[in-house]
Amino acid sequence: MSKDRLEFLFTDNISVFDKVVPNEIPRKGETLCKTSSYWFEKLEGLGYKTHFIDRIDDKQMEVRRVEVIGDYDKLDEETTDYLIPLEFIARYFVAGSLYDKIERGEVDHETYGFSEKPEYGDMLPEPCFEVTTKLEEYDKRLTMEEALSISGLTEVEFFKIKEMVFAIDEMIKENVEKNDLLHVDGKKEFAMDENREPMVIDTFGTADEDRWWVKEEYQKGDIVQKSKEFVRQYYRKIGYHEELMEARRNGREEPPLPPLPPDVVEETTELYVDIMSKLTDGRFR
Repeated sequence: MSKDRLEFLFTDNISVFDKVVPNEIPRKGETLCKTSSYWFEKLEGLGYKTHFIDRIDDKQMEVRRVEVIGDYDKLDEETTDYLIPLEFIARYFVAGSLYDKIERGEVDHETYGFSEKPEYGDMLPEPCFEVTTKLEEYDKRLTMEEALSISGLTEVEFFKIKEMVFAIDEMIKENVEKNDLLHVDGKKEFAMDENREPMVIDTFGTADEDRWWVKEEYQKGDIVQKSKEFVRQYYRKIGYHEELMEARRNGREEPPLPPLPPDVVEETTELYVDIMSKLTDGRFR
C-alpha cells in the first residue's frame, strides 16, 4: 500500500450516543462497505470528487489518504490534502437529536419554521443544515463562524460544501424513494484534496450515517425505522438514553452501555441487510 492510500476496514461494531455497543452485529461491516462503495461510484459518475478508489472485498475498500490535523491553528486557507474537522448534517424531518432539543425546550420550534410545537416525524418546512465538530470526544453543534474558525475553510468553500450536501441528498432521494424509503437525515464528511477542492470521504448514505423510514408506512401515519436508529430506540425504551443524558448534563460518571439481547442483534442484522438491498437498488443482498 502506497503512502497516499489507505485500506478502509468496516467492522461489525456498532456505536450509539458516542459509545460502542458490547455486541457485534453480524454482516454490519459488509453492508456499510458495499453501500458506501455503491454511492461513491454514483458520485464519481456525476463528477464529484471522493476519496474512494476501489472495493477490495466485502469489508474493505481502498481510499485516498488525507492528513488528520488535530491542531486547528495549523489549518488555514492554504492547507491542502487534509480532513475537514467538521460533520455536515442535513435534516428533512423532525427526528433524533433535533426532536429531543425541541422537546426539552433547548431550541425554539419557530427557528425551524413551525408555528406550533411539531410532533416526532413531522416534515420540516425547509431542510435544516447543521455543522458539528468531528474530532472532539462528543459532537458539538457549531455556528458557521465557529466552523470556519476551526476548519480553515473560507465562507465560499463552506457554502460550496453545503450546496454539495443538498445536491447529493437530492440524488439519494431520487434513488431510494422508488424502493419505498424516505431519507430523513444524514451526515457527510469532506476533505480538501491536493488542489484544495472538496472531496467526499468516510461513508454516507448507509444505515449508520443516515436515518431512513419506510415511505408507505409513513404515509399511513406510522414510522418504521430502517437505520441504526432502531438500536438507539431500543436503548431509549429501556431508559438508558435518559440516564446517560442526565449523567452528562450533571457531570456525573456515565453508566456503562448494556449489551443488546440476542433477538435484537438478529433483528439488527436483518435490518442492515434489508436496507443495503434497498439502498443499492438490489445490487447487494
